[in-house]
Amino acid sequence: MDAVRIENVSKRYGATVALAGVSLEIAAGEICFLLGPSGCGKTTLLRVVAGFVTPDEGRIRIGDRDITGMAAHERGTAMMFQSYALWPHLTVERNVAFGLEEGKVAREEIDKRVGAILEVMRIAAYGGRKIHELSGGQQQRVALARALVTQPRCLLLDEPLSNLDTRLRVEMRGEIRRLCKDYGLTVIYVSHDQKEALAIGDRVAVMDGGEIRQVGRPLEVYRAPRSRFVAEFLGETNLLAGKGDGTGVVSEVGWIDTGVRVPAGEVLISIRPEAWRLGTGAGVVNGVAGRITETVYLGEMARHRFTAEGGRELVVFELNPRPRNEAKAYLTVDPGDVAVLGKDGK
Repeated sequence: MDAVRIENVSKRYGATVALAGVSLEIAAGEICFLLGPSGCGKTTLLRVVAGFVTPDEGRIRIGDRDITGMAAHERGTAMMFQSYALWPHLTVERNVAFGLEEGKVAREEIDKRVGAILEVMRIAAYGGRKIHELSGGQQQRVALARALVTQPRCLLLDEPLSNLDTRLRVEMRGEIRRLCKDYGLTVIYVSHDQKEALAIGDRVAVMDGGEIRQVGRPLEVYRAPRSRFVAEFLGETNLLAGKGDGTGVVSEVGWIDTGVRVPAGEVLISIRPEAWRLGTGAGVVNGVAGRITETVYLGEMARHRFTAEGGRELVVFELNPRPRNEAKAYLTVDPGDVAVLGKDGK
């Protein structure tokens, strides 16, 4: 296992800044997600690490090696592309063996390693088939097997699940994490899907405008965003304007205890929809009276539109919902679930 260090990396395309002095360290054996909207720089950064893009400034290190000037095939990385990039005229076995054959590995060793990885990926029965004879999930396993069989020092994944349907995506999330941990791989995983990051990642780096906005463990970044951008990108949230008042905020729906000292002045707070608790009586802490004005049932969860007495609308998620005859309700939220973002959410 090797750590990966990205040091002050910049990349420009004419007047467009793709990366603006990005620095990030991925610990050995860690799965680190690069999250962000299209055009934020995450794929460019992945391709810089892979050796497909040369940075204008900065260094890339894997373990004790500076790989910045190395060719892609010399770096000890393996990249799995969004399109899988499988050879349609080759069998599954030949696709998986391709990188080893290019590296002049002995045939006996190739056969041994290919056979083993096909067993691990549960596609040994399809070794003699052509790619067009496989389902999308099977093709995804072939592409991952081809990356793993080379025993890379760092595995680079670019939206690997985007072509799968919802059921297969959920199934493969756990499979990818298991395989990466079993092989002890250091992984950089590009995605725009926060659910993938929460399910698979050890850490996430949220990017925007060629910069990293926040880094941390997935649940920590989700529950304690430091900016409006991160709060809104990582899922639905309620953003409330207010003014700092000791250990709380005088907000649009009343005084909200945040559990931490808040300097005087204008601030924005973020409260996730699932953080609210619904009741019919006044709560002790952070109570908001109002009415449920709309409910959409989503199976195990209900999405409520809640209108506070002052007219402010909030979104509330209720797990294991029960039928409600009353429209009037009362919300409470734990201070630890209130994130203070600062003025204008910055």
